[in-house]
Amino acid sequence: MSSSTHWRKSSFSGIGEDNHCVEVAVMDSKVWLRESDIPATAITTTPGQLATFIRTVKTGALDHLS
Repeated sequence: MSSSTHWRKSSFSGIGEDNHCVEVAVMDSKVWLRESDIPATAITTTPGQLATFIRTVKTGALDHLS
């Protein structure tokens, strides 16, 4: 991952140093995800896998895991 990677976070997370949330970047046909307060650790996935995960969360299929 290069130092020039453009990380984006949701506008819902607010402005400032204390507003941590998940950040996303796209590089080499992969989607990179990291927690903004721990930027050295990132995971990767494909756009299709991320879309499937988001659809699954929206349906509530994972709600019973809590």
